[in-house]
Amino acid sequence: MSLGHTCVDVYQGAVAALVPYFVSERAYTYAAASGIVLAASLLSSVVQPLFGALTDRWAMPWLLPVSTVVGGVGVALSGVFDSYALTLVVVAVSGIGVAAYHPEAARVARVASRGSHTAMGWFSLGGNIGFATAPLLVAAVIATGGLRASPLLVVPALAGAALCAAALREVKAPLAATAAAARAAKGTGADDWASFLRLSGAIVCRSIVFVGLSAFIALYVRERVGGGEAAGTAGLFVLYIGGAVGTVIGGRLATRYSRVAVVRWSYALSVLAVAGVVFVPGPLLYGCVALTSAGLYVPFSLHVTLGQDYLPSRVGTASGVTLGLTVSVGGVASPLIGSLADATSLRTALAPLIVLPAVGWLLLRPLREPAEPERPAPVPVEEPPRADTVRGRR
Repeated sequence: MSLGHTCVDVYQGAVAALVPYFVSERAYTYAAASGIVLAASLLSSVVQPLFGALTDRWAMPWLLPVSTVVGGVGVALSGVFDSYALTLVVVAVSGIGVAAYHPEAARVARVASRGSHTAMGWFSLGGNIGFATAPLLVAAVIATGGLRASPLLVVPALAGAALCAAALREVKAPLAATAAAARAAKGTGADDWASFLRLSGAIVCRSIVFVGLSAFIALYVRERVGGGEAAGTAGLFVLYIGGAVGTVIGGRLATRYSRVAVVRWSYALSVLAVAGVVFVPGPLLYGCVALTSAGLYVPFSLHVTLGQDYLPSRVGTASGVTLGLTVSVGGVASPLIGSLADATSLRTALAPLIVLPAVGWLLLRPLREPAEPERPAPVPVEEPPRADTVRGRR
């Protein structure tokens, strides 16, 4: 599941990684380039909770391989068309594919992990590695062949579909048992919507910061550090790979402290880290980017499990919102950041992002740790009678 998640989230990271190439090859403005990021996230943000609600009613594991392929094909076609409108369309299709994947994948991963925070951290790590390797993959393909070489970017999707199909075969029985337990939990009145909405608001703040930095950090690093496209690609890679480390740390910390406490401290750390990205000059900027990435990603898998435990009878809906709507809605702010950058500077446009983790922290303050649902016990396997016992019965 983790490797399949890697192959899917390559396509979330690839859209931001393509922005500098759209700017250089097609002379897009900051606002136009950020519109590409918006196209990838807007439909995804609306559709993902819908897929979550559907998976609450019906098990749809087949969505995992199918959505992986759709997500890859959309990005692979993004460099083929000269038309801005067609580019927006295919990137939006990719966003829908990614949206369809995450609610069902989160449900399947929670079952496979048997509720382990550390195991869910490894699942989220797979997605973060996909984010992190996206700039390197895009650079390897597009820097050598130009945007016309984008069809080669479909390869991870094909690998991911095969991995998803293999994982589903392994967890078929536990999935059936968990689905029966979820149906039995319907109507128990255990859902805590107030806490879930506060959590969702905090994730929106985190999302705007992350998507805004993803869209413009490559261009910003080139301005502040120099070094051309290589420096920008390195900055985006640091933003994504720091998240991979942060996710694993978050899962481990949650086994020692409460998830809510870990999430709160991560948001507090992010305030200082984002301020460093905006104001610290020179190569030290890379360190601030790494710290920001860790701060934003330590709570990533914890968001998912907290949301599922606040809405135990609507796990698919909770996953669709925490992994989809609240995460993808950050892309809606990207054109505003781009327009402000066109009118002023990238540094001025990124400065408001410092405040948002503090707003998220305030939303999280009243939250309490939810009760974790009981997981179905593994079915015992009856051992065959020993040979000496059989002989004794004769």
